[in-house]
Amino acid sequence: MNLNVLFKITYGLYVVGSNNGSKVNGFISNTVFQVTSEPPQFAVASHKNNYTTEIIREGKVFAISILRQDYHPDIIGTFGYRSGEEIEKFGNFKYMTGKTGAPILLTDTIGWLECEVINSFDLGTHILFIGNVVDGDIIDDSAEPLTYNYYHDVKKGKAPKNSPTYIDPQRLKAFPPKTS
Repeated sequence: MNLNVLFKITYGLYVVGSNNGSKVNGFISNTVFQVTSEPPQFAVASHKNNYTTEIIREGKVFAISILRQDYHPDIIGTFGYRSGEEIEKFGNFKYMTGKTGAPILLTDTIGWLECEVINSFDLGTHILFIGNVVDGDIIDDSAEPLTYNYYHDVKKGKAPKNSPTYIDPQRLKAFPPKTS
């Protein structure tokens, strides 16, 4: 299989935050999607090794902050490549606490959703959390959302190891990108 085909699936990039009553943390996710319309429910996949996974399990809440295309690189660096066990991820960014207590990133976001976990599924390396939407708002309706394609092709960004879309670069060498 040509692994480059996986880069053609469309994704957004989001900061998913949670609070368990004593700890606040978040991570970059490209696996966020709406699963029902009435009531509105969203799914979020989180790697079992992510510090935030345990916080979501314990707190049973998460917030999804939709990143804008012209984001500051420190957001990806902090939420995608640093552990909340080592740093306070929300400390250098503007954020608010939602109705559920989940942190909502306001820096370089176009909108947000806040959810209460109603179910979770073990997917091997990841946990899929399903949440009922309890609140949400648009911050900047004129901004474009950050997509994984833009991050990958324009910004030349790479998925961190705990991302569902991470592919070992050695495996990709067998399939050089095709040019027209």
